[in-house]
Amino acid sequence: MTTLKCVIWDLDDTLWRGTLAEGDDVVPDAAAIDLVDRLERAGVVQSVASRNDHDQAERRLAEIGLADRFVYPEISWSAKSAAVRRIVSALNIGSDTVVFLDDSEFERAEVSVGNPGVRCHTLAEFLELDGAHGLVPSGVTPDAARRPAMYRDEQRRRAAEAEFHGPPGEFLASLEMTLTVRAADRADLDRAAELTERTNQLNTTGTTYSVEELAALGARTDREVLIAELTDRFGDYGRVGLAVLRREPGVWTVDLLLVSCRVMGRNIGSALFGVIAQRASHQGVALRVRYVPNGRNRQMRIVCSMLGFQPVPGDGPDVILEHQAPGSVTVPDYLKLGEAS
Repeated sequence: MTTLKCVIWDLDDTLWRGTLAEGDDVVPDAAAIDLVDRLERAGVVQSVASRNDHDQAERRLAEIGLADRFVYPEISWSAKSAAVRRIVSALNIGSDTVVFLDDSEFERAEVSVGNPGVRCHTLAEFLELDGAHGLVPSGVTPDAARRPAMYRDEQRRRAAEAEFHGPPGEFLASLEMTLTVRAADRADLDRAAELTERTNQLNTTGTTYSVEELAALGARTDREVLIAELTDRFGDYGRVGLAVLRREPGVWTVDLLLVSCRVMGRNIGSALFGVIAQRASHQGVALRVRYVPNGRNRQMRIVCSMLGFQPVPGDGPDVILEHQAPGSVTVPDYLKLGEAS
């Protein structure tokens, strides 16, 4: 079963008991609130798709202390299938990672037909399935547990971007981003391994590494495992990038460089290349990148080409790209580098 990433809630007779539009004094359902809390701790993002008056429902959610738990809520009188589709699009996740909870059989059917892949249940059904199959993730990494908060930060960023009038570069500068690149330590390795498994697009090779493999590489004198962390004025993105570096006399090779899709459009991949390239330049060595096309990572090849990496002739399945003057690869000026970079 696909990992659960998002639960979308109906309100009336699901999250709370009663029907708001009919004047009921709605009260939170105890089992629902318990699940909301468990999902938050497990790093599962939550939203709302409800047929209700928007302002009235938002006020009630605030009164019961739940308004800040949900991202991209869709509260209106329009079809819930369209609402769910907009939420999934805003989150940029697969529909097969989403569960929709609603007491109405009609609404569940309408959402299911309009959103193939979304699993639709009543609250009671979901709790029963979770008890039998453990749908709510357990043993999540600290970064994964912070995912709901990160999505809330991202919602505020998007609102700020929508209100911003000016060139894209000026908006990126207004975010006041700080990128910290440092050697990965043991506490980083669970997240680092998770990134190799989850990140497909902004990824030079698609190679996955276990925690043990990353630890072994980090212990070698001719290898380095780098982790990249990003913050801005809205909050902490957490650990969003990873690089595995092979250092040989006269040349360093990036065996893997990846960046989470959560920071797509921030040019963090270019910045991470820039940090590594500047280090290579200071050591007087050329810099190579190993690139393996996987059908989804074409964007990373484009990034390398724009930075000046050129193909090295060879017959192997990998594409080797080289930069003879790595000192010319710089970090975008709207990004501040943290002390460890």
